[in-house]
Amino acid sequence: MPVYAARADQLEASLYNLWRRARLHLGSPLRLDLPGLKQMALILEDDSWVVVDQYQYDLPVLAWVNFQDSGRDNLHQPVPCTLNFYHYLASSLRGKVLTRMGEALQDRLRTPTQ
Repeated sequence: MPVYAARADQLEASLYNLWRRARLHLGSPLRLDLPGLKQMALILEDDSWVVVDQYQYDLPVLAWVNFQDSGRDNLHQPVPCTLNFYHYLASSLRGKVLTRMGEALQDRLRTPTQ
């Protein structure tokens, strides 16, 4: 899928660390529904976080890629990455997706596995 636009971004350390913990306990890839964002879902993989439109056969809308975490020796500083846009309105989703991602990961980590 061609990238509409790309820009440098950074992820809050607390969210990135939560994802790393979830990846260890829940595995990868991990698919999250995004309540309130209609047909959108978030697919978390080891090297990318991709927002997809479930009604369009998981067509990508927004993606965080190229995490600059190698050699990371702290847990409190933001993690630089690249944010790819695949739709001209995708920028309005960024904050909402990250908020819902954090909530969903915390809920899944709190739920005991059987």
